[in-house]
Amino acid sequence: MADPRAVSGGKTDARQHHDTQVRGFASDNYAGAHPEVLAALALANGGHQIAYGEDEYTAHLQRVIRSHFGQRAEAFPVFNGTGANVVALQSVTDRWGAVIAAESAHINVDECGAPERVGGLKLLTVPTGDGKLTPELIDREAYGWDDEHRAMPQVVSITQSTELGTLYTPDEIRAICEHAHERNMVVHLDGSRIANAAASLDVPMRTFTNAVGVDLLSLGGTKNGAVFGEAVVVLNPDVVRGMKHLRKLSMQLASKMRFVSVQLEALLAKDLWLRNARHANTMAQRLAAGVREVAGVEILYPVQANAVFARLPHAVSERLQKRYRFYFWDEAAGVVRWMCAFDTTEEDVDGFLAALREEIGAA
Repeated sequence: MADPRAVSGGKTDARQHHDTQVRGFASDNYAGAHPEVLAALALANGGHQIAYGEDEYTAHLQRVIRSHFGQRAEAFPVFNGTGANVVALQSVTDRWGAVIAAESAHINVDECGAPERVGGLKLLTVPTGDGKLTPELIDREAYGWDDEHRAMPQVVSITQSTELGTLYTPDEIRAICEHAHERNMVVHLDGSRIANAAASLDVPMRTFTNAVGVDLLSLGGTKNGAVFGEAVVVLNPDVVRGMKHLRKLSMQLASKMRFVSVQLEALLAKDLWLRNARHANTMAQRLAAGVREVAGVEILYPVQANAVFARLPHAVSERLQKRYRFYFWDEAAGVVRWMCAFDTTEEDVDGFLAALREEIGAA
């Protein structure tokens, strides 16, 4: 009888269903996985490991995380970014609690109401010009703690890099943390693109997280070259409650967690996370430089990470979308977002710029 553990010569009945030459600028989620991450998944395969996070890979990930974020840090791997944000925010809010965030924050506009409907908390949002909160903007909603008729502000959530591709400096985050802590509020950082921020600022991730007072972090992996998987990183365990129970309750506990943990380890153990982010940022700078030379196209925000936001004629965008995938950010205003990824090439950028010039010329 054949050994049921045997693999039939590495063959598979799966087929490739897409054209690997097709490129786009819609999202860094469109990119595949980095080959080093895929190799790490293969290394973690085979044999049996204890399920639900008691495996060797998740244990080693904790050591890697502490090398970046200090000895008090603890990582809780999850499936995706929305899950990371929901679990993180639940752990630092009461049932009557509220979270202050920028109006453009991912937790407000891109998570289908999950923080409120699944997490059971209230979002108090503030309009910003550049996606960044300040102590003064926070104070627009930081009041009424004893008012039983109002959701209690308990958390400030910031995003680094922001949804508009802008960056907080470490000093700006320090000021936010000091301001929030003076008001007995916790600070959460949504770091789905934290690697891009660190690469652009040219500082370690700790410089603008635990070193300046951030209490907990949603750490991104997927946009940086993973197949799937993020982590909630608890930086200040004194303010967090029930994390492991909330992760399970929120359907974010992976049974075969080693396959999430080993991807994050592959990115973070050495410098793959930084190499990937630097490359994506460099491609965004190349794209922005080319766009600035095209008459009729306006770049709206500083290009500080791997995103370029631009305004151009609506008809031009629609024609260009037939050649390269990207999204409208504000369709009524003609604003689009172009994203670069770890696998974006100079040829991709130059081809896109050539197509943009052709469509602008046709207009």
